Amino acid sequence: MSMLRTKSVEQSIADTEDPEFTLKKSLSALDLTVFGVGVVIGAGIFTLTGRAAHDVAGPAIVISFIVAAIACGLAAMCYAEFASTVPVSGSAYTFSYASLGELFAWIIGWDLILEMFLGASVVAQGWSAYLGSLMEQLGAPIPAAIGYGGTVDLMAVLLVIVLGVLITVGIRESMRVNLVLVAVKLFIVLFVIIAGLLFVNPANYSPFVPDAAPRDNGSGLTQPLLQFFSGIEPTAFGVGGIFAGAALVFFAYIGFDVVATTAEETKRPQRDLPIGIIASLIICTILYGAVALVVTGMVPYDKLDPAAALANAFAFHGQTWMATVISAGAVAGLTTVVLTLMIGATRIIFAMSRDALLPRRLAKVHPRFRTPWVISLIVTVVVALVAGLTPVGVLEEMVNIGTLSAFVLVSVGVIVLRRRRPDLERGFRVPLSPWLPAVSAAVCIYLMLNLTVETWLRFLIWLAIGFVIYFAYSRRHSRLAKGGDLYTAPAGTSRS
Repeated sequence: MSMLRTKSVEQSIADTEDPEFTLKKSLSALDLTVFGVGVVIGAGIFTLTGRAAHDVAGPAIVISFIVAAIACGLAAMCYAEFASTVPVSGSAYTFSYASLGELFAWIIGWDLILEMFLGASVVAQGWSAYLGSLMEQLGAPIPAAIGYGGTVDLMAVLLVIVLGVLITVGIRESMRVNLVLVAVKLFIVLFVIIAGLLFVNPANYSPFVPDAAPRDNGSGLTQPLLQFFSGIEPTAFGVGGIFAGAALVFFAYIGFDVVATTAEETKRPQRDLPIGIIASLIICTILYGAVALVVTGMVPYDKLDPAAALANAFAFHGQTWMATVISAGAVAGLTTVVLTLMIGATRIIFAMSRDALLPRRLAKVHPRFRTPWVISLIVTVVVALVAGLTPVGVLEEMVNIGTLSAFVLVSVGVIVLRRRRPDLERGFRVPLSPWLPAVSAAVCIYLMLNLTVETWLRFLIWLAIGFVIYFAYSRRHSRLAKGGDLYTAPAGTSRS
């Protein structure tokens, strides 16, 4: 049995028509755009802007956001082409299965599970922190034992349970809640931008690109892998600081790829998926750039608070009431991030189970709600336990390395599928292929090399566990190993 056997695009699409595994098609381009904005704009817009400006880029952080958006846009175009060509749940997993082969598909699916499980858990804890801050400002503090950093983060657990019920009831219902919360989040972000303009001092933009200076970037296992091998000392500010800032804020854009996981539930995937992916990225870039301009104009970059730049920028001008508004916006914003990551996790596992790389019985959909209810239950329980009981802080970079590895394989997969199947109908095509997809892969690899040595070690351990599962179970039970028939298993074999 070849580990590089591929699953044809036609077979992938045909699988979606089996009544036993069919998801409800109800999403439009607007739904997908809102979905993308909902997952991309989270805590980053409230905290990451100030940290990057204070530590590495100064007011030129605006340019860093543009550079990061261009890099992310390359990956977004690759996702858009694949999603319009293979409109099937599973995102990068499904795309890799069709172009690079089963082993690569398993690796990327395993990475995406890590990204979305851990990402949802981390963000749920962040939501709990902002909720605690908001309730304290309203005069009703949450008991320390059940709040953020407590014995059990009960607030995070309750959030995950409520959202788990919502994604089980239906994707359309989830999107309606998401639409309301994203609207609230965008209103508050726009309000903060407009209100902040009243306190902007043009003198704070000078110097726009501060002079370069040495940068302490850790040592041993805490230093970036690139620094570990090359010995090159990183710099802050200057032109190098702009690119260092781009590598840092790149992670504020991560999440648009989750849009591709809803391909099977989209009414017109060839048209709507590219619109949803690219439009959400453009909207987020504009908002990030505006926030960066406002916050660096309100406070000199060297006086920004890296932990809570926006809230403290208003406090710097005596407007402490804005902290309450920002906390409320963060609570609404982070709710949408947890919701979309949980939906993405269920769709990745659904696709892998339908292909029998994981037990196939997991992929059964609810007869009434037409959602993968068993997987939704598993995702809810795991995310709730991790969010409620685990101090996840040191593992946050694991989300980034899992995402970037997916970006690399999708970018390479576009090149491979163009050569293997030039006949396929593509609702969107990456321009200047294969050059732009190759640049996209190179940029993502560079960003991965900027992650710490300990992150790479944890990532390799996670991959090793995945290889054990693949060779012990998935390789033998795979549908392609048994002829690829979804409906009937070969005589004498199990359907699970």
